[in-house]
Amino acid sequence: MKHKVKIGIIGGSGLDNADILSDRKETHVQTHFGNPSDVIIEGNIQGVPCALLARHARDHSIMPTDVNYRANIMALKSVGCTHLVVSTACGSLKEEINPGDIVILDSFIDRTTKRQCTFYDRTSPSFPGVCHLPMEPAFCNRTRQIIMQCAEKLHFKYHETGTCITIEGPRFSSRAESKLFKSWGGDVINMTTVPEVVLAKEAGLCYAAIALVTDYDSWRDVGSFVSVSDVLESFRKNVKKVTELIISSVIEIGNLDWDETIDSLQVGFRICNCTEAMRIVSWSTTLSAIYTVF
Repeated sequence: MKHKVKIGIIGGSGLDNADILSDRKETHVQTHFGNPSDVIIEGNIQGVPCALLARHARDHSIMPTDVNYRANIMALKSVGCTHLVVSTACGSLKEEINPGDIVILDSFIDRTTKRQCTFYDRTSPSFPGVCHLPMEPAFCNRTRQIIMQCAEKLHFKYHETGTCITIEGPRFSSRAESKLFKSWGGDVINMTTVPEVVLAKEAGLCYAAIALVTDYDSWRDVGSFVSVSDVLESFRKNVKKVTELIISSVIEIGNLDWDETIDSLQVGFRICNCTEAMRIVSWSTTLSAIYTVF
């Protein structure tokens, strides 16, 4: 293989344990967009090069709004990552998606309001012009398929698709909001997938998210409402399962030839061959003026 795969792992709350890596070393990275959430811990999983980053910092001191998503993505790209396999906690918007289930996200609805959602804001010479980014498919389908195959082998209950609604946080939804999100066709709700998935696509990285359902969101008329203690307890019970799935997926990804995909991600007009996982079109400011109606 011409290109060496390196997998970035972005760990959410409780899923950022560096012990999964062998031959660990800490790497401090600064980017044009500022500092990432924490140091990057580089190592390997059964010989597959990896880089681990705690999304909220290792002491969980950064709330979702304040995560520097752009710096996180750029830092992982700068250390050579070709893929991102990330974990995220989420609440369920459907009765059949139970706490403890795993959802392999395939789409999203953005309800954030305060976040930098593009690298193309004219602050970096590396990202000139305007990027009108196609977001279907939003996630890398080839990487998603590998994760699902690993979940099958591990006999884990999972949902092979899921639309995630990302809210600004840090508060949880009101019942009225939750019922609205449910009526839109959302499957799960969280606070971190957007803009992370968008920025990963702009950066030319194959991105897939493993969502761990910790609770039912507040749309239900029966049962208790979501609380921080419920979320943490559910995580404690299921963190081992998600960790096993990440490890298994990393090994499988590392055993495959990604040359064609990686080559295609390096050009100005990029098409990800991960089952059409990505396309990026970057136009000049003049051309983009035509599309101001969008």
